[in-house]
Amino acid sequence: MTVQKPSKRFINFFNDVEILSEPYGVVLVIGPWNYPLYLCLAPLIGAIAAGNCTILKPSELAPATSNFLASRLTEYVDNDCVYVIQGGMDETKTILSEKFDYIFFTGSTTVGRIVYQAAAQHLTPTTLELGGKSPTYLDDSVDIDQATRRIMWGKIMNSGQTCISPDYLLCTAETQNEFLRSASKILMEFFGNKPFPSDLSKIVTEKHFKRCMKFIENKEISIGGQGSDKENIMRPTILTNVKTTDPIMSEEIFGPILPIVIVENCDEAIRYIKEHEKPLALYVFSRNKKVQNKFLRETSSGSVSINDTMMQIVTENLPFGGVGFSGVGSYHGKFSFDTFSHKKSVLKTPMNNFTEVLLQCRYPPYSQRKMDCIRCITKKRKGISLKYLKTMIIFFLALVLLVSL
Repeated sequence: MTVQKPSKRFINFFNDVEILSEPYGVVLVIGPWNYPLYLCLAPLIGAIAAGNCTILKPSELAPATSNFLASRLTEYVDNDCVYVIQGGMDETKTILSEKFDYIFFTGSTTVGRIVYQAAAQHLTPTTLELGGKSPTYLDDSVDIDQATRRIMWGKIMNSGQTCISPDYLLCTAETQNEFLRSASKILMEFFGNKPFPSDLSKIVTEKHFKRCMKFIENKEISIGGQGSDKENIMRPTILTNVKTTDPIMSEEIFGPILPIVIVENCDEAIRYIKEHEKPLALYVFSRNKKVQNKFLRETSSGSVSINDTMMQIVTENLPFGGVGFSGVGSYHGKFSFDTFSHKKSVLKTPMNNFTEVLLQCRYPPYSQRKMDCIRCITKKRKGISLKYLKTMIIFFLALVLLVSL
């Protein structure tokens, strides 16, 4: 990695200042089950690019992918630098008892707390890519069919088993009616009349399927609600007349269910969002720039996507990560390299008599003249950059010397 040369102040005029990116050492990457290949390889690539040795722990809930990674990675990477450990919760706890130089975890907030506590025992720096309830705000200024198509695509992707999936919808009662009309039409476009089309992703386990079906028991189902326990498949489902005290509003859904919460306006929507934990993503569907900027200024979230869903995660020049309850740290693209690198500050000072004379003012005893000198050199100045000033002084001195000859 190229050494970074940051700008410097007058006090560092004769110093060379640098920032070196050095690997942490041995990194532990713990992957999830919902995108088991991508969410293992993406942080692994960043860790390797930064020069770290890495232990990869895939999810036991995706055994085929875990086996694939364990067998194939050994063929293509240096086995002294990358090692895959398979297993369940017991193996993970054993791994976490060891000391690592960096830990990268993707998964639920519940398990994230366990990882964070284990890392704290060794003061190990950690990135936590968690989740949370990502809200979507929809107003009547947008084309309702376009907005609904984008919202429902984000909701049905991987059957809602995505950390940045739209978790619930905030809109007025009038907008809700238009949204339901549009959603019914668009879901028919997506899947037709087939009860469980092949384009629908399965819920990962029977346990998670039952959890999703439990959410909609005795609730007002406006669209969908059907499920197949033989295949762990659930139709995209929209709930109305949802109470904020309902269980579905207190935990991340991670399934193809979209509850609608009625609000009077964007101010009430913002108040509702701020009353809850900071989400991993926030979606705002509005053509009104004032409304867009209001959400940007007055809410906090890992990312914000305006008039679309999910696409921020595939934009490599944007850092991806949470804030507060939804995560710690970020990665993707160059930000992955930065995450897995320690930024080491380096200052180089010449060892010669000329420099030593200039440094005399910092040594005691401190006379009034020395104090005036210190104030002078520490004063922040405006004007020509020091990046070029040193070169100009050398050029000027060389010119004077040439003329004198």
